[in-house]
This record gives sequence, structure tokens and C-alpha cells, in this order.
Amino acid sequence: MKKAERYTKILEWFRSNRPVAETELHYDDPFQLLVAVILSAQCTDKRVNLVTPRLFQAFPTPEAMAAATPEAVYECISSVSYPNNKARHLVGMARMLLSDFGGQVPDTLEELVRLPGVGRKTANVVQSVVFHKAAMAVDTHVFRVSHRLGLVSARCTTPLSVERELVRNIPQADIPIAHHWLILHGRYVCQARTPLCDECGLRPWCKDYERAHKLRPAAGTAQK
Repeated sequence: MKKAERYTKILEWFRSNRPVAETELHYDDPFQLLVAVILSAQCTDKRVNLVTPRLFQAFPTPEAMAAATPEAVYECISSVSYPNNKARHLVGMARMLLSDFGGQVPDTLEELVRLPGVGRKTANVVQSVVFHKAAMAVDTHVFRVSHRLGLVSARCTTPLSVERELVRNIPQADIPIAHHWLILHGRYVCQARTPLCDECGLRPWCKDYERAHKLRPAAGTAQK
């Protein structure tokens, strides 16, 4: 199957079967989403959603968080991964929002990655979710699912190379939701250790599934 056909079939399936797909992080405004995404690095959304209610109650705005100490923020987020670093990043991020961006979350990649704790993936999530831009954030789920399905080649060994190939092949209008399609599929179906292939609607176009079944010996055939 040619790659263009694979993209077409997989995207058609998602449009029909997953018309609604969105972030599972809880937030009320762009600032809260930015905070939540920073916290989600190497941490589950479920864990982040457990700590953000207390955090947002204590520091609901950039002004409030900028006036805080990292130690005070740490008290609210101590159960997430790398809480010391993230507490420093959150306070520094809030202070830069006030000093450089008038207290508003910027909407460009170049501006977002200037903020402490914000890398390309985090910036792309914010661009996509808040500003509905055609930005593709590549986390471990997107990276894994894209390779297994055959949407990207084996030569794509970095998140940036995967991002570029996905953006090149997915229609621009689909990119924001495609980010969530791939993440949620990886989280609940195409899991890292035990992919639920028998439950996956994408089997007819999945490169890994096709390869595994071609290599599987016929029933009753003795293996050497």
C-alpha cells in the first residue's frame, strides 16, 4: 500500500469514528493550559489533573504565579515528575509572560519556546489547542503510533522529523485534531507494551499489523 493511500484511509477512519478528539488536560484559559502542558512532561494527564485544581486555586493568573516562590508552587505539584524543576519553570514562565508579553500567552512557536519550561512539543500543543493552528505536537504516543501505522518512515528517528513528515502529509485543516487522534489512539489502543490490535479499527491499513501477519507461520506449520 502506498503511503498516500494509507494516510487517506487512516484519516477517513478517524473522521468517521473519532469526530471529537481533544486534550484530556483540564483548563479554563490559555494560561492554565500552558501550565498543565508544562506539568505533563514525562507525567500522565491523569496525575496533572489531580494537582492542578489546588495549583490554580492558589495561583489562578500569571500575576499570582509570578509573585510566588518556586517553593510555594512546589507544595502544590510535588507529586508530579521533576517537581523542583517544574516549579522553577512555572514561576519563571509567569514572570516572563508579564515582562515580555503583557501577561498574555503568545501564539507563535518562536515566542512560546522563549518561556522557561516550554519546548517545541509544549509550544505546538498550545498553538494547536488554544489557537487552532496547524501545529503537530509529537510526544511518545504520536511517535510510536506514526511509526507502527506506517505514516512515517524508519528514517524519522527524532520527534522533529516525525512532525515534519506528518505535517507534510496530513491536510492542514486536520492537523489540530490529528494530534489528538494519534495521542488518544496510542494511549488507549496502540499501547506501548501491549497494543490492542484485535480491537483496532485501523488494522486494514496498519503497516506493523500487515508485517506481523505476513511473517506469522501458517497454522499447523512446524517452526524450526
